[in-house]
Amino acid sequence: MSNFSLVIAEKPSVGAALAKVIGANRRHDGYMEGNGYLVSWCFGHLAELARADAYDERYAKWRYDDLPIVPQNWEFTLGKDKSGQFELLSDLMNRNDVTEVINACDAGREGELIFRTVYYLAGCTKTMKRLWISSMEEDAIRAGFNDLRPGSMYDGLYQSALCRSKADWLVGINATRLFSILYHRKLNVGRVISPTLSLIVQRECEIDSFQPEPYYTVHLDCVGFEAVSGKIPGKSEAETIRKACENQSVTVKSVERREKSEKAPLPFDLTTLQRTANKTLGYTAQQTLDYLQSLYEKKLCTYPRTDSRYLTADMAAAIPSLVWISADICKAELPVSMNTAVICDNAKVTDHHAILPTVSAGTADVSVLPSGEREILRLISRQLLCAVSEPFRYAETVVTLDCGGQEFTVKGKTVLANGWKAYMGETPADKPLPDFVKGQSFTVSGTNIKEGFTTPPSHFTEDTVLHAMETAGMKDMPEDAERKGLGTPATRAAILEKLVANGFIERKKSKKSVHLIPTHAAVSLITVLPEQLQSPLLTAEWEYRLKQVERGELSTDEFLADITDMIADLTENYQAVQGAEVLFPSGRDVIGKCPRCGSKVTESKKGFFCENTSCRFGMWRDNKFFKLKHVTLTKAQAEELLNNGRVFMKGLYSEKSGKTYDAWVVLDDNGEFVRYRMEFERNAER
Repeated sequence: MSNFSLVIAEKPSVGAALAKVIGANRRHDGYMEGNGYLVSWCFGHLAELARADAYDERYAKWRYDDLPIVPQNWEFTLGKDKSGQFELLSDLMNRNDVTEVINACDAGREGELIFRTVYYLAGCTKTMKRLWISSMEEDAIRAGFNDLRPGSMYDGLYQSALCRSKADWLVGINATRLFSILYHRKLNVGRVISPTLSLIVQRECEIDSFQPEPYYTVHLDCVGFEAVSGKIPGKSEAETIRKACENQSVTVKSVERREKSEKAPLPFDLTTLQRTANKTLGYTAQQTLDYLQSLYEKKLCTYPRTDSRYLTADMAAAIPSLVWISADICKAELPVSMNTAVICDNAKVTDHHAILPTVSAGTADVSVLPSGEREILRLISRQLLCAVSEPFRYAETVVTLDCGGQEFTVKGKTVLANGWKAYMGETPADKPLPDFVKGQSFTVSGTNIKEGFTTPPSHFTEDTVLHAMETAGMKDMPEDAERKGLGTPATRAAILEKLVANGFIERKKSKKSVHLIPTHAAVSLITVLPEQLQSPLLTAEWEYRLKQVERGELSTDEFLADITDMIADLTENYQAVQGAEVLFPSGRDVIGKCPRCGSKVTESKKGFFCENTSCRFGMWRDNKFFKLKHVTLTKAQAEELLNNGRVFMKGLYSEKSGKTYDAWVVLDDNGEFVRYRMEFERNAER
């Protein structure tokens, strides 16, 4: 009997590409076979952590008294419509002729979690190996299969992925329920999503509260140049200086000429590519990731979800051919000289190297690619051309002059070598100056004052918010922390999309870019969230600790114990903010004032309730009193009860006689319980 190695990829398209290279050409339902291999695939996450009600049926309803919900034994459930593929993989793994299982899911934290979850749920104990590749090119795939690694090498990566998933579950389930219950509307709270939202809300608050302050500069016109003063806070002071300089001469105090250079930018990691694509092409972070993933699966670029901008030293020999390919893709000239050493650094490459075009891209017809993919491939190629090019060099001249005891400056710039900027579609302009000599004097032919204003911070775009997420909490993190900021390069796009989908941020187009603007609901949520849930530092520290878990420096129990303690403290001690009904208006119809606190009473599906979260006044439609009378409280009747304290109702059922009658129903609220009593015509005038 022949024995097989079972290869499990993350997606069908990747599985098909792997099968082609290793000779598994016979197609079956859900897998390929051939040359000693069986090749199958997941559809992303086949199984995920179970919902709260899987642990106890009572968790199907959201109740404050049930919090915190902390599973003792974590359970997984199969995704919708994915049970069939799981059963197939389980059968394949447990076949007698399968001797080993090869994890060929994406080479990263999430890919490890996708595979291991299926492997363990299927009860598989067979030898596990890992295919770890950064390119879908055939040569890279063959090399990867020739260098399969023991699965145990990635136990730490799996543990960190599982910890991350459980931490997100604990925070998301408990905090979302807590705040939704307290504020009577669904409020999504998350380990990473909330600090990200806080960044955006805080920026908008800074813009709203900003008060522009005027400043003034005095300009002196001389033959061949214009001299400018520093910023002057008062207009009268600026006018005094201007008058003092009229028809005077200016004297050169100093001339400083410095040659400067700007190093070429490094190749892209995912976040930098997403930022550049947003700034230059207007793509969202998710669009860029989607285009990039498609290019990767088409073997036209290397692994997308990388946080490194460097290459390994053993790649140096291959760089010149990739530069040739990049030049062809961009229809550009080759660099004058090629500096490969500056982009090779083993110490700065973690799981994957920087994003590059592949050798296959050199023979592909780029013109037939969808426009988004084509533009992203060109960006990647252009960045490599820039990265190996010479620095941009220029000379900057600063001339300091004196007029009437006031200092003025003139600045000039001369380009010495375009270097890498030759690929950026821009030609840096020269601003030459006359030859200045210290002590030289010039006549002032004209003077004027220009008014300026201090400017507020800019609205976030996807470019700038990605940078803010990447650097959040960085100053307070240990210098040797490998991963800082909010989320990871692979998850930041999804975080932004979730904030949009949940109605917390809106994309608003301006003249040149698309701004990310928080909604009223976002501002309200951040207002009531405690600092621990919106602090970038806390989440950045969690990412750092997940890296410690990956390296085996911190146990999973220690990591999750900290999260559990935080959640327990939050659910036990957090108090709802008073007056929060102003922050979270229900949008429901107002029918009157609350007899207890004076707040608005609004209509909902089950009755009529006070909007004040601390007030428990409510008139239920199915109150026991009305049930016994065989009537349902209507909106009009509830309005009259609130406005007049009573309402005349017809057709009330008598339990004793079985007949119906008409009577006044009086609202009798003692401040703790809502009760009703009846008055009849003989006791009250209608």
